[in-house]
Amino acid sequence: MSQATVSKPEVATPFDVEAVRAEFPALHQEVHGWPLVYLDNAATTQKPRAVIEAVERFYTRDCSNIHRGVHTLAERATAAYEGARTRSARALGAASPEEVVLTHGTTESINLVARSFLLPRLAPGDEVAVSWMEHHANIVPWQIVCGEAGATVRPVAIDDRGVLDLDDLERALSPRTRMVAVSHVSNALGTVNPIRKIVEMARAHQVPVLVDGAQAVPHLPVDVQALGCDFYAFSGHKVYGPSGIGVLWGRREHLAEMPPMLGGGIMIRSVSFEGTTFADPPTRFEAGTPNIEGAAGLAAALDFLDGLDRPALAVHEESLIAHAVETLSAIPGVHLVGTAPERAAVISFTVDGIHPHDLGTLLDGRGVAVRAGHHCAQPVMKRFGVPATARASFALYNTHDEVEVLAEAVRQAQEMFGV
Repeated sequence: MSQATVSKPEVATPFDVEAVRAEFPALHQEVHGWPLVYLDNAATTQKPRAVIEAVERFYTRDCSNIHRGVHTLAERATAAYEGARTRSARALGAASPEEVVLTHGTTESINLVARSFLLPRLAPGDEVAVSWMEHHANIVPWQIVCGEAGATVRPVAIDDRGVLDLDDLERALSPRTRMVAVSHVSNALGTVNPIRKIVEMARAHQVPVLVDGAQAVPHLPVDVQALGCDFYAFSGHKVYGPSGIGVLWGRREHLAEMPPMLGGGIMIRSVSFEGTTFADPPTRFEAGTPNIEGAAGLAAALDFLDGLDRPALAVHEESLIAHAVETLSAIPGVHLVGTAPERAAVISFTVDGIHPHDLGTLLDGRGVAVRAGHHCAQPVMKRFGVPATARASFALYNTHDEVEVLAEAVRQAQEMFGV
């Protein structure tokens, strides 16, 4: 397979990866007697001290429920929660915090759009265009609502490099298409999709676009207004924040038309036994007590990212990927799965004679943490004719020395298996 090409933006000073690593306590440990090499960042990222301290501060100082409380702790908690909404809006280039719904993660965000936005618009024979490279979270919700409405999920092809086939997307767009759902960055292949082009194509057919940005926000600048999409979702735990908190950005006019998915406290304007009226967006989509501490941690994570030299970070991550692609490709018997020319910090690969699960176990014995399996992307595995892959995914705190450790651990695994 061809090696991915890597573009490198100009940068005045190199990224200080050692200074950044010092902010992540979990990285400074041994696993099976070896220094931890954490390369499972597409599954979840480690947390900097700023995030850990933000969550601790909530529990030790500000712990209270949000909204309506008039005491000091309630006001602090509300400020932290709503501050996360404002901070997330800024991170996405949103026009207003009122366009940001705080959810439990990308999965809930996509389900909310599928059920509250799309389902009321679906009729028998309608279609939802979904790419072959999607995470299950961007496939299954559409299948569920299509099944209820008598509609169909129409898969959009990818080529042998893992690049979206835009000609097939054009063929998929028809008067019956009601949504295009696509990842900004593939979690299984690392492919960076041309979202603005995809949106332009969909717009020509008056079709809305939802973007799964879970793998993009940690690595790429995101401006939803420039992208032109209708919905954009990401998860806190992928972007150095806590688990159980996520973001859905939606166009104001769409959110205004959507009914709530869950009913309960907070999301109402008034309740009586004669009927209930709902709060305006985004509150109507946030029933019950939310993950307040997670929101505080998310805001801290986004602040942490914002405080870094992002151009230098981009060069650092791109150089890591180029190094890993070159080094792994040079090992006989190692095959990269997905070689898109535009890619982010994910490399999937197989090794002749070693099942990915066995490889993952052997690498763990050397202190190297990778993901092994189908990565919640079984259609991708089917497309490339493999049951599973090993996946090394990189973050801002990974180093070139760790790339070499990964490669050496793969070679040691081959020796153990005699391949």
